[in-house]
Amino acid sequence: MDTPADLVVTGTTVHTLDPQTPTAEAFAVTGGRIAAVGAADDIAALAGPRTEVLDAAAIGGRAVVPGLADVHIHLGLGGTQAVYELIVVPTDSLDTVLDKVRERAGGLGPDEWVVGGVVASPIIDVLCEKRAIERLDEAAGGRAVVLRDESLHNRWVSSRALELMGVTESTPDPDDGKYVRDSEGRLTGVLVEQASVVGEEAMQASIIDLPGRHRVAYHRALEIVNSFGITAAQDAALLEYGLAALAELDDAGALSARVVGSLPVRPFLDVGPTGDPLLAAAPGYRRERVRPDFVKLFLDGVPMTRTALMLGPYRCHGDHEDPAYRGEPFWSHDDLVGELRRCADLGLGAKLHCAGDGAMRMALDAIEQVRTSHGTGPRYQIAHVLFIDEVDLPRFAALDVVADAAPYIWSPSPMVDSIAKQVAESTMLRIWPFRDLIESGALIAAGSDWPNVPLPNAWLGLGTMVTRSDPDGFSPGRLNGAQALLVEQALAAFTRNPAVAMGLGDITGALRPGLSADFAVLDRDPFTVDPDEIARTVVAQTWFEGRRVYEHAL
Repeated sequence: MDTPADLVVTGTTVHTLDPQTPTAEAFAVTGGRIAAVGAADDIAALAGPRTEVLDAAAIGGRAVVPGLADVHIHLGLGGTQAVYELIVVPTDSLDTVLDKVRERAGGLGPDEWVVGGVVASPIIDVLCEKRAIERLDEAAGGRAVVLRDESLHNRWVSSRALELMGVTESTPDPDDGKYVRDSEGRLTGVLVEQASVVGEEAMQASIIDLPGRHRVAYHRALEIVNSFGITAAQDAALLEYGLAALAELDDAGALSARVVGSLPVRPFLDVGPTGDPLLAAAPGYRRERVRPDFVKLFLDGVPMTRTALMLGPYRCHGDHEDPAYRGEPFWSHDDLVGELRRCADLGLGAKLHCAGDGAMRMALDAIEQVRTSHGTGPRYQIAHVLFIDEVDLPRFAALDVVADAAPYIWSPSPMVDSIAKQVAESTMLRIWPFRDLIESGALIAAGSDWPNVPLPNAWLGLGTMVTRSDPDGFSPGRLNGAQALLVEQALAAFTRNPAVAMGLGDITGALRPGLSADFAVLDRDPFTVDPDEIARTVVAQTWFEGRRVYEHAL
């Protein structure tokens, strides 16, 4: 180095995630990039009179790691919930949910909506048959209510909301959606898949300054992800309002993480243009730190509502259910191949939502066909990797497909209990095959799927990958424990791997010379603490491009 470093980080173990130099004592930063990594004495020699020296130990740091990357998150939805909405957590009972609605409604005007989430899947199961909508109406004082479930694919709304949506008991179901009715044909207020969009549209029509609301929401979302050490994220379904908010933040120098966008090509569970209009508008919002480089395709729904596409039949609970039912795909094979080829021609990769093993195979079959015509250029991610048939496991590596995993969601939980009520036991035994994927040569990139979970706490997900248990302690046991990962594998899944999966591998994801100085100072070393302690990791500081963007309040 010809000039002194701007910053020297020292005082604790540095886990670089660089296979050539896995650990170091210190590193130097110049111009927002890593300039050197090595022994503390060697790095200290690079300091000058104006160099800032960060002694990690002095702020309680026990380890430094690269800035984390979340490959599957919904920043706009999460930020909006954090700033404006009612917070419901998956462990809340129906009575607790109603109490929260009642308290929130008490401070609202008669025409204001109660909006929030997330409601646990087992509660949604109960709502489908019981007249709980009447209890919701009472709790809300007759106001409009929309509550999202923990998959974000479904909603529960009040009678007033149904009225504003223009939905009656004679209203036909929308394409790829359903207004759930009870055994007597009465509306329950449960909206499945694309029916949820009708509810969201009615709610948004009541908001006066949507653009301002979006700017505030995205700014807050970035503050929240920074607090967990995250400096790069892939928004799993980014619409134009989100692109506009992120571009404006970057232009103002207020973007504290890189964001890669996945653009829905068909109507999403949110409000805004998709497909051709969105793909045409997206390049105008491209910035150095905002990259709309992927499309998003939903191949199926979720197993809790039997909308995931399975290879085998769902459990049959009575004569009212088809014992051969396996779910329905949202795409035909030919249409899917055609869409992937079109996007590849546009230079776009694809994130494909596949909750069932049948959708998984459908995605791999289509990608294999596109690889034949377009080679290895397009980047492909298959999201959730919940169930994968053994025959399909090696195809991830063979086709260079990233396994996009949100481990905290699929830890032992009420959601998993709800899935087990619908999916065959033999299939549940194969849930979440992370170790098999890695041993087959696949790249696993992890994320949170926030706000499906209360917070985008990567350390909960990372700990879950290592222990296969519920880090919150609410649900006992280990889920398919043979698939547990080593700490090094799990940390790579939240740093280096998602950076590669997002197309940022030459910019971030590790601490090595030339890469962006994105890093987090931790209050414990994940490699030395008891595995159950990893989930309780606290980030002391987060740095992005060589500047501190978060500091833990002691």
